[in-house]
Amino acid sequence: MEWWTENSWAAWLAAAAALSVAEMFSLDLIFMALAAGALAGAVTGAFDLPLVLQVLTAAAASLATLLLLRPRLIAKLHSGPDLRMSHGRLIGTQGVVTQQISATEVGRIRVGGEEWSASPYDTMTTITPGENIEVLEIRGATAYVHPVPRLEA
Repeated sequence: MEWWTENSWAAWLAAAAALSVAEMFSLDLIFMALAAGALAGAVTGAFDLPLVLQVLTAAAASLATLLLLRPRLIAKLHSGPDLRMSHGRLIGTQGVVTQQISATEVGRIRVGGEEWSASPYDTMTTITPGENIEVLEIRGATAYVHPVPRLEA
């Protein structure tokens, strides 16, 4: 028991290291909370505080980390940028008309390095080749587009 009272901080530190390694394999952030508690126990052990106080400090730090920090970290890890997949990534991008587009004829556009069939979003609009457009919607394999207004100099 003599060794423990003089070197409890080292035992707590070893426990924190072992729990950190376990966290690397589990990735559920529970061992991380326990390692934080072990670090708190190491701090109290470094000040030669009684073992009961070391254990209570470690338990309180672990519980606080589990209840307060872990949920926020989990939410942060599980949220990320919205990934736009497939043709949905083209919505809002601009392109160029390669074949005239009107309500009665489906034309062609080049957007995002690809060529698409296109119809006007507003059925009263005719868009001529060379005009810049913005993709507003995609239905099936047809992009519904609207001309981008030009600033005249």
